[in-house]
Amino acid sequence: MSSKTAPVTLRAFLHDAATRVEARIKEVLKQPAPNAEKLFEAMRYAALGPGKRLRPALVYASAKVFYGVDFDPAKCDATAAALECIHAYSLVHDDLPAMDNDDLRRGRPTCHIAFDEATAILAGDALQTQAFELLLADNTEPALKLQLLQELTTASGSRGMVAGQAIDLDSVNKTLTLEQLEPMHRLKTGMLICASARMGALLGGANSVQLQTISHYAQAIGLAFQVQDDILDITADTEVLGKPQGADALLNKPTYVSLLGVDGAREKLQGLHNQALDALVTLPGDTSLLRELTDYIVQRSH
Repeated sequence: MSSKTAPVTLRAFLHDAATRVEARIKEVLKQPAPNAEKLFEAMRYAALGPGKRLRPALVYASAKVFYGVDFDPAKCDATAAALECIHAYSLVHDDLPAMDNDDLRRGRPTCHIAFDEATAILAGDALQTQAFELLLADNTEPALKLQLLQELTTASGSRGMVAGQAIDLDSVNKTLTLEQLEPMHRLKTGMLICASARMGALLGGANSVQLQTISHYAQAIGLAFQVQDDILDITADTEVLGKPQGADALLNKPTYVSLLGVDGAREKLQGLHNQALDALVTLPGDTSLLRELTDYIVQRSH
């Protein structure tokens, strides 16, 4: 992942990012608290199962733009692992019977099915706090560490991801307009994706103007991720998706497809794709990885 070597392919970059993050998470979850082996097993099941590791990849790719030839991925490991822990916790809770009541996630039983509902709730709770332990224990300079903590708390809390989830649950069996749907997804899905890119940029030394540009980029890909999810929920098979096909329609959730149709949702996706790429034009350094990640997000099959 070093900038001093020849350019790597996106596939190799994603593999390297995932390997680094999984190694850090395995390390912090290796030794269970006494008599809490089941809890830690569930935490590992949720955080280390199959997944794209997109949010950690964004941390590394964004940091690399600003570090340039001095890029050291080790400086990003704790932040990347923290974001993956938050994401994993959100999926565990999202799948619970009181939420979306899903039995399948990433091609295997959801955490509450593999263990039990109470253990899944506690595993999600513990992964959330583990994220902040990771950031606090890292040797990042204190002022920067405080910025990273602020980014993560804002993105994942009651004015970010959790707010979006609450709005989503309250929208079941309701008719939303596009103007109502978009803010919900900018919170539920987009905030953590945006935080990933911003936290990477902060680690790389981005200034305030560059941070704002990264925000515009990440807001576009965050919404694009959700639009593609809505398209795949209708067009992809359960085996490819790794979760039940048509789950949103079954729950009567408003989606971009239900409001715009498949063709309209694809047009929306293309517009967001273009917005993201346009935002990268003004950034210094090599933005090729961020561009490739953008293509990956809008072209993925699961």
